[in-house]
Amino acid sequence: MHVQVVLFDGFDPLDAIAPFEVLHAGGTASDGSITVELVSAEGPREVVSGTGDLTLRAIAAFDPTRAGLVLVPGAAGLVGDPQEQPSDGDTAGEYIQVRLARTLDTALPVLLKDAMENPDITVTTVCGGSLVLAMAGLTEGRHATTHHLGMDLLEATGTHAVRARIVDDGDLVTAAGVTSGLDLGLYLLEREIGPQVAHAVEELFAHERRGVVWRNAGPAPSSF
Repeated sequence: MHVQVVLFDGFDPLDAIAPFEVLHAGGTASDGSITVELVSAEGPREVVSGTGDLTLRAIAAFDPTRAGLVLVPGAAGLVGDPQEQPSDGDTAGEYIQVRLARTLDTALPVLLKDAMENPDITVTTVCGGSLVLAMAGLTEGRHATTHHLGMDLLEATGTHAVRARIVDDGDLVTAAGVTSGLDLGLYLLEREIGPQVAHAVEELFAHERRGVVWRNAGPAPSSF
């Protein structure tokens, strides 16, 4: 199984690196059953993260025809009202929403649409990555989660926003705030490869997965 971690300008480093390393370790633990690479919509290039002082290299172009997993991170930046964004052209102190919205002006939305329409691909996200999909109109009517500060925005796009650590909606698997990328990686290992490999990586990383994976299945709970 191949995993494409999609980088874009302003991405959040931990959103990308945490699941990358978990999935890479899963590949090692499963004799190469998983391969992982960093990609971008523009092809091989240096991609500057939202912290400004960390750059990662995408080694290939995002290919929505390649079977496997696609993982979209969120953005790093200021938290607050984007209306307060400086108008002097300085991008060093941009708000997260601004950086997420800027992806709409790239080739990424079209590529993500193609990926979501590919029956051989499962699209996954960490934190604001689900908002990248949502703002592109790709999650309307679907169940998803994001960082707790972005839940209202996610809901406003017509997405069924679920306050859970991980939401599994079939070929769309989303994770909440930044550190949930570790839990997402471990869950994907369990789902796609098996629980023994996931458990081995969990022990290696000394990280116990948190929360229940929410699925649109089973009886709805009664009110407490």
